[in-house]
Amino acid sequence: MTDQTQTADPVEVERIDAARIIPASPTDIFAVLIDPDGHVAIDAAGMLQSAEGSTVSAVGDRFVVHMDREALGDYPLGKYDVTVIITGFEPDRSIEWTIDGTVKPPIGHRFGYELERLDSGDTRVTSYCDWSTAAPDWKPIFPVIDEKSIRATLGVLERAVRRGYPHP
Repeated sequence: MTDQTQTADPVEVERIDAARIIPASPTDIFAVLIDPDGHVAIDAAGMLQSAEGSTVSAVGDRFVVHMDREALGDYPLGKYDVTVIITGFEPDRSIEWTIDGTVKPPIGHRFGYELERLDSGDTRVTSYCDWSTAAPDWKPIFPVIDEKSIRATLGVLERAVRRGYPHP
């Protein structure tokens, strides 16, 4: 008797995410996420050093982030700049962006946050890195940051919101 069972190819994961319930309104959380300096303030990986640009309000908005890849200790890229380009924007619900940096053409991966207001008044915040749209040659380097780093950033986001970021 022959084995007729076929094993399906494993599904290739092209997105990682983490979620955290934060005791704050989506509006207060979103205020951090639309501020270029907010991204620097909540980065748990230590790569984002500073930012230049205005608060974002729509798809297509951009700002510059000064990076230091040495914080990860994986690729010796040193200090460099990237342009964050907003690719998804729904006030108090979601924000997504891609990066235009030193790699040309851009890699094509996306980062984002999804916010869900809970009946308790708290907000479930999901942060993700999605490389399903990345150029095929770059997919093997992903994920660049792991789920633990995403989870840590959500903890720093909660702390920032509870401390009153952004400050008036």
